[in-house]
Amino acid sequence: MANHFSALKRMRQSEKREAANRTRRTRLRHAIRELRRAISAGESEKAGALLPEVVSIVDKSRQEGVIKNKTAARFKSRLMAGLAKAGKTA
Repeated sequence: MANHFSALKRMRQSEKREAANRTRRTRLRHAIRELRRAISAGESEKAGALLPEVVSIVDKSRQEGVIKNKTAARFKSRLMAGLAKAGKTA
């Protein structure tokens, strides 16, 4: 347990940030998972409607520092490629 005032404050800040980042990361993962499920189930209309929403969440997560820039780009690229592939086969 921290004894100095600054260390105690730092712990409080860390706990707040940890909780906020956990919420943001969970929101991101759920959105990506929902889109991937729609793509794999062949629901191209639903996936098409979800894509802009998910891209927005990915961008926001990148902006908030939850994920890094290239990770965000990779997520978006793979999701769009998956949707395009599913659209061709459907």
